[in-house]
Amino acid sequence: MTRYALTIEFDGTPFYGLQRQKQGPSVQQSIEEALHRITGEEVVLHSAGRTDAGVHALGMRSHVDLAKEMDPFRLSEALNAHLRPEPIAILDAQIVPDDWHARFSCIERRYVYRICNRRAPLTFAKKQVWHVAKPLDDEAMHRAAQSLVGRHDFTTFRSVQCQSKDPVKTLDRLDVERDGDELRIYAEARSFLHHQVRSMVGCLKLVGQGTWDEAQIGHALAAKDRRELGLNAPPHGLYFVEAIYPDG
Repeated sequence: MTRYALTIEFDGTPFYGLQRQKQGPSVQQSIEEALHRITGEEVVLHSAGRTDAGVHALGMRSHVDLAKEMDPFRLSEALNAHLRPEPIAILDAQIVPDDWHARFSCIERRYVYRICNRRAPLTFAKKQVWHVAKPLDDEAMHRAAQSLVGRHDFTTFRSVQCQSKDPVKTLDRLDVERDGDELRIYAEARSFLHHQVRSMVGCLKLVGQGTWDEAQIGHALAAKDRRELGLNAPPHGLYFVEAIYPDG
């Protein structure tokens, strides 16, 4: 068996998430079916992270084990051919050691959340950004975000369906930056709870519009109670940016 690491870009709009789902199509299902058509093998795609329905990826890392050895470039080309016209692209394929694991070898996961902050409606990016018409104070949002950085119990910002055994996570970065009408919230950590990024972004949006003061983010965190959550941001503004590994 040969293990291949794949770097995957996808538009999550038509999918029920990255992982296989009983209720509808997934990115994993599409790639596994494409691999079956190429190799005749039944394979399982393992990925660095999970994504909800509608969430996108710029550089998801995944791996598969194949009995048939292929040149990595030819594998990526074949996959892209078989995945058309679905909005999934294999950006890179590499042969990796048998003990390399897309999920368990990962030491950092990076996300970005995009908000279009303008009064005018969206035309081109309705499913790629969260449209917020009311002006947002990005500087206040950034200041409030810093109270979430570090090691905390993130129960307030955790989905009730989260399967993680421990709500304590170390958030390495949560920055809010503005570029014209677009706000980008960058989040980095070794791992995240289910809905953690979207929940943090939703509450920061409340700070930005003046519904919450900056200190309320810290109060919500300290409560360790999902009922203190102000708002869960919609999935379509969220992007898995990249997964980091010790060997680069």
